[in-house]
Amino acid sequence: MNPNDAAGPIIVFDAECILCSANAQFVLRHDRARRFRLASMQKDVGAGLYRRFGIDPSNPESMIVVAGDRLLRDSDAVLAIYAGLGWPWKAVSLLRVIPRFLRDPAYRWLARNRYRIFGRREACWVPSPGDADRVL
Repeated sequence: MNPNDAAGPIIVFDAECILCSANAQFVLRHDRARRFRLASMQKDVGAGLYRRFGIDPSNPESMIVVAGDRLLRDSDAVLAIYAGLGWPWKAVSLLRVIPRFLRDPAYRWLARNRYRIFGRREACWVPSPGDADRVL
């Protein structure tokens, strides 16, 4: 699958992080329109997208959402994902009323401490065969 085609936004996530993997599974389960694609930062496509936007894939400070040449990161990425899932999950995107200067530090703190708080997988999460076409 070509990450540059117009098939929809790509969520680049940490497949070793238990929280991040759970979020990826949540997206696959609730994205009824099949809008999003997923790419692990541990694989070539995800690492390449991080590098394209000047982020070190071995030590990213944020999950990202890439739509063409547009990059969303930090809390904006999370809120865009939930907005794209439709109702009732779209309601989470109402948190955009909270200024980014308040949202992003909380997001970054959680991202920095994700392994300590939620744990780390010994192997990357692998999608079910039914969702394999959505994972780059």
